[in-house]
Amino acid sequence: MNLTVSEAKESRLSLIKRYLRQPLLHFLIAGFALFVLYGGLHRSAVNQDPQRIEITPEIVQWIAISWLARWQRPASEQQLQGLIDEYVKEEILYREALKLGLDKDDTIIRRRLAQKMDFLAEDVASLREPAPGVLEAWYNQHQDAYALPPLATFRHLFFALDKRGADAQAQAQAALSGLTDQNSGEGDAFMFKSAYTEQSRDQVARVFGSTFAISLFKQTPGSWVGPVESGFGWHLVWIEALAKPPAPPFETVAQQVKSDWLSEQRSASKREHFDALKARYEVVVVMPTSTSGIVATQTEQP
Repeated sequence: MNLTVSEAKESRLSLIKRYLRQPLLHFLIAGFALFVLYGGLHRSAVNQDPQRIEITPEIVQWIAISWLARWQRPASEQQLQGLIDEYVKEEILYREALKLGLDKDDTIIRRRLAQKMDFLAEDVASLREPAPGVLEAWYNQHQDAYALPPLATFRHLFFALDKRGADAQAQAQAALSGLTDQNSGEGDAFMFKSAYTEQSRDQVARVFGSTFAISLFKQTPGSWVGPVESGFGWHLVWIEALAKPPAPPFETVAQQVKSDWLSEQRSASKREHFDALKARYEVVVVMPTSTSGIVATQTEQP
């Protein structure tokens, strides 16, 4: 169907408005502006008189965009003035600290500067929209990370501590030899159920405790195992099945996959940037003659 000129124009405007509402686009614009303004801000600061604090238009824009990137809304005039006043205060204290040499041999400052370099190394280009098929291929390589937890179907015999006391474990152990899959035996009354179907580890832990849940999911289905301890006493457990559900369809986890993919791209970009920086240096480590008292001694295991 052919569109009129006005309809085509309206369709283009609607498409532009839809893209302008995307958070990723906002982040890219704000990030690009911050990097550009950072360069101007740095050049302005270098040329300033040590006793003169000049708030240039680049600084004001950098302050305003920093606020916008954090709060997703422009600062009011009053808020902007407050931010500028805070910047002036920080600049004065910073310069006075430099005069006193407080930046020398300071671990916190050293780490902070390293963190800033690490931040600047993040490649904004890595936040690009992935090409068609990239996320699906990445998901197929990392399906285990999105798989649902295994589910246990089991029944149990309970040997209560409050009824049997210290003999509860021994009595459970003695009863184990007489059990088969046809003969479930008898135990004490349990306050919850005696059989459970398709329970996750967290669901089992909520009833029996984490120790029982961890032990249960290490067992092999098709036989009686135990005694397994819970907060109530001891249990003999017949595990019918330990089923691992299939990975969810890509469509149901697409947003999480995209987020994880972007995170991996940023990490890879930072690693490449650091490797390029490191290649400029020759790293020489000279260990002290004795490390006694400052390095833990590793004891060989028998």
